[in-house]
Amino acid sequence: ASLPGATKVVDWAATPDGATLDFPWPKGAAEMSLVQDGSGKPWATVLSRAAVPLRAPLASGYRVSKTVTPVEQKTPGAWSRGDLARVRLELEADQDMTWIVVSDPLPAGATALGSGLGGDSRIAAEGTRRGGSASVAFTERRFEAFRAYYDYVPQGRWSVEHLVRFNNAGRFELPPTRVEALYAPEMFAALPNAPIEVKP
Repeated sequence: ASLPGATKVVDWAATPDGATLDFPWPKGAAEMSLVQDGSGKPWATVLSRAAVPLRAPLASGYRVSKTVTPVEQKTPGAWSRGDLARVRLELEADQDMTWIVVSDPLPAGATALGSGLGGDSRIAAEGTRRGGSASVAFTERRFEAFRAYYDYVPQGRWSVEHLVRFNNAGRFELPPTRVEALYAPEMFAALPNAPIEVKP
């Protein structure tokens, strides 16, 4: 396998199960060449990774959209410390798949409600709904994100909601909201999140 400036070889006798070859990202447009020397009919999976800012939704087997609705808001039209927001994620799968995770980031210091722990509000979180034929196997409410894990998601649409309390004031830049197949990472969707401003 070769890219301009680099050539790497897989020796089938030494690694009969195949191997992974990593190449540095080329400076401009480049053509990759794969050549098999010998008998057999091997196959290759080519994956490119680049750290580029996400400016628009990206869909590769899944689609995701997000709606944030105020539940309790001190100042209408603006977020303040202590406000509650309901986040609804609408998702769509192009095909049946097992072990899917939906990950929605939280602003620093915010809390994903619904665990029932001290200071949490199960009553406020009771209004959150799920739709579609996908059922959640496990829900994770961590300091950095709300995550829902599904052991099986059929083709079609489904939705999940969670409740967030904003605890810290500031302007927060968030990573994208993602849905992906845990054992087929090429099947995913990413949705960029706008910055969130929380007033004192």
